[in-house]
Amino acid sequence: MELCERERQGRWRQIVVVACLVFGAACSANATPTATGHREARQAAQNAATRPVGTIKSITGKTIVLTTDAGTEVRIEVQDDARLVRIEPGQKDLINAAPMQLQELQPGDRILVRGALGPDGKMLLAASVIAMKQADIATKHAHEREEWQRHGVGGLVTNIDAPNGAIAISTNATGAAKDVKVQVSKLTVLRRYAPNSVKFDDAKPAPIEEIKVGDQLRARGARSSDGTALTADEVVSGSFRNIAGTITAIDAAAGSVTVMDLATKQAVTVKIGAEAQLRKLPPMMARMIAMQLKGGSADTPAAGNASTSQTPRPTETTTGAQAGGAARAGGGRSGDMQQLLSRMPATTLAELQKGDAVMIVATENAHENDVSAITLLAGVEPLLQASPASGGSGVPTLWNLSGPPSGDTTP
Repeated sequence: MELCERERQGRWRQIVVVACLVFGAACSANATPTATGHREARQAAQNAATRPVGTIKSITGKTIVLTTDAGTEVRIEVQDDARLVRIEPGQKDLINAAPMQLQELQPGDRILVRGALGPDGKMLLAASVIAMKQADIATKHAHEREEWQRHGVGGLVTNIDAPNGAIAISTNATGAAKDVKVQVSKLTVLRRYAPNSVKFDDAKPAPIEEIKVGDQLRARGARSSDGTALTADEVVSGSFRNIAGTITAIDAAAGSVTVMDLATKQAVTVKIGAEAQLRKLPPMMARMIAMQLKGGSADTPAAGNASTSQTPRPTETTTGAQAGGAARAGGGRSGDMQQLLSRMPATTLAELQKGDAVMIVATENAHENDVSAITLLAGVEPLLQASPASGGSGVPTLWNLSGPPSGDTTP
C-alpha cells in the first residue's frame, strides 16, 4: 500500500514536470508570482534607465548631460557607431526621420536615447539618439497657439450633456459674458490637465464624463457665424482654484504657506513646489490696478505696455482676466494678467512674510484646504483693499483657459 502511494506521487511529479516543460512560462508565473512581479518591475526600471527622454542640459564632446522628464540628470556617452536622427515635433514613428550629426545637437533640444548602462552603472552608452530641435518645437508651438487663438474659445463649464456630446461654457475673454455651446463627437480629441500642472504637454486623454461644471475648458474647431456654438476638433479641460488672501503662516522646511482665503474664510495650506511661479507686483502697478477695481480708468500704461505679441510660456498661454479691464471682474481689454506676470520681478518663499497679501492659482487636490501652487503673486495688498465688499471676488484672476495652450513636445 505504501509502495503504491509512493508510485502514485512519483507519477504525479512527472506529470507536473512535463506540464512545466510544455507551459514553462505559465507554470513559473503561477509558482512564483512574487518573483515574477519583481522581475517585471526590475525590467521596467531598467527600460526607463536605458531609454531616458528629456531636454539636453549640456554637451561636451561626445558626452551629453540630459535632464529627464522625471527631473533627474543622466550622463550619456554617444558611441562612435550610434545612430542619430532628427524628427519633427508630432511625429510618432521614424519613417520620415532625417540623419543628423552629434555636432547639430544643442542645449534645449529634446532627445530620446536608447543604449546600455556602462560598467559603472551610472553613464548610459548611447546606441541611438532621436532628437527634436528646440527651434522646431518653438515653431510648432507658435503655429498651434495661433490655431487655438483663431479657432478656439475658452471659459467656465456651466452645463454638460454627455450623452449628446454637448458642453455649455461661459466666456468673457472679450470683456462681455457670453454663453457658447461646444459640440464634441467621436472624432474630437478630449484631454484633461494633470492634477498638478497647467502644461498642455501634461494633459492626458479623458472622456467627456470627467468634465465637471465649474471646470475651465478650451476648445478648438469650427465656430458658428454668430459665435454661440463651436464644433470641436479638440478640447482640453481642468479643475483649478484661484485664491486671494493673507499669509498667516510659513513653513520653509515643508515648502508651504498657509493663506486665509477671502472667499471661503478658511485657512488653506498651499504647497510651493520647484515649478511654482512666484512673482511680486510692484507697488505702482498694484495701485493702478486697484484704481481700476474701484472704478477708475479702464486702461493703464502698465497694461498697455504688455505686448500681446510676446510668445508666452506653457503656464502663460492663457489670457485670463486682463489687467486693462480689472475693474470688470474677470474681464479686460488691454494686455492680460499672465503677460503682466511674466514681466514681474521673481520672488522666493524666503522673501514672503506673515501678513503679506497674495493671489494664487492652485491645483484642485483631493483635500480642498491642501493645494499646490501653480502661480503666486505677492504685493497685492491694494487689490484686496479695493474690493473688500466682494470678499476678493472682484480681484482679477491670474489664470484661466481663455487663451491657447501649448503643444506636445515629447519625441
